[in-house]
Amino acid sequence: MIDDLKSEQATKPPSAVSAFWHNISMRYQAALDKCTPFTTGRWVGFCLLFLLFALRIILVQGFYIIAYALGIYLLNLLIGFLTPMDAVSLDEDGPSLPTRASEEFRPFIRRLPEFKFWYSSTRATVISLFCTLVPAFDIPVFWPILVMYFFLLFTLTMKRQIKHMIKHRYIPFTYGKPQHKGREDNASPVGSQHAAKS
Repeated sequence: MIDDLKSEQATKPPSAVSAFWHNISMRYQAALDKCTPFTTGRWVGFCLLFLLFALRIILVQGFYIIAYALGIYLLNLLIGFLTPMDAVSLDEDGPSLPTRASEEFRPFIRRLPEFKFWYSSTRATVISLFCTLVPAFDIPVFWPILVMYFFLLFTLTMKRQIKHMIKHRYIPFTYGKPQHKGREDNASPVGSQHAAKS
């Protein structure tokens, strides 16, 4: 009986709505896949979108709670981007035997990859921009307190992150493998002197 139900569900064609959503999700994923290699272009687009959001907040003179929530979320994403994936194992303060393995080079693998950082930041900014169109989200608040609290939180968080980077000796900003230049070869090939004389 269960096999009959499974075979009946397998032969049943998908509904028009599910086919439509599947088509939309496939196109959306294809667009994301196409923009993946263009790191600079993606971040320029995010900056323009964020400037549009900031301009909207300044012109409307409201929605400070949404701006604060977006700032805290972006700060959380930034910390995830700057933190190595094995940060939990780095922070273990228990007793350990000294080994040479701790001095061994380990590649920096981010807890939050660059693409996911960009995607989450862009999605949050778009959602925040749409939230500024809903008057119910314009909660009256004394915005200088939010600004002071955000900068205090940013300073303390980044100070802790920099101490963590110094303690565990890692730099989160590397641009690929370093290129080593060999010595220049000024010697001419053996046959080139004879060709120049002729």
